[in-house]
Amino acid sequence: MYNKIFKLILAVGIFGVAIWQFIDGEIGNGIMYLLLSLVFLFLYFKNEFILLAFLRLRKQDFDGAKKWLNKIKNPEAALVKKQQGYYNFLHGIMVSQDNVNEAERYFKKAVSLGLSMDHDMAMAKLNLAGIAFSKRRKQEATKLLAEAQKLDKQGMLTDQIKMMKQNMKQAQMPKQHYGQGGSLRAQKRRSR
Repeated sequence: MYNKIFKLILAVGIFGVAIWQFIDGEIGNGIMYLLLSLVFLFLYFKNEFILLAFLRLRKQDFDGAKKWLNKIKNPEAALVKKQQGYYNFLHGIMVSQDNVNEAERYFKKAVSLGLSMDHDMAMAKLNLAGIAFSKRRKQEATKLLAEAQKLDKQGMLTDQIKMMKQNMKQAQMPKQHYGQGGSLRAQKRRSR
């Protein structure tokens, strides 16, 4: 895996060759080199392995996505800050199937690093709310759920947020023991 600075150096070098081609009068070559430098500039901000992992994830191929993400050996050196957030976000999604504690760690790191799209941030916070709720941290879960609802401006996670709220309300309700109602005195009379 190449360092992110290497991509910038390559883009600047190819851009220099494009300028040289324009000066020499080779306009076609100059345009080609200019477009090639833009490709490397794009890959600086959008890592190719993360893009390929997203494509695998859309097909529900978790093993393939994990394979592409594992090609990134040192995320701090190879990725810009937002891409590090997506790296952790994708790992959190894949690990959440097996290990909730590790998924929580990945989602928290993704939220702290930041994600480019509000929808992705809402999804990360919704997952964190579900994990907090499963660990009986209700206040943290309701706070994260409210933040996720605020970030979900297009309403793509509305159903999941409603379902999570219903689950939280059902967990709040006292458990009713049918057939054992009445006062304590009535229960004692029945047990005699």
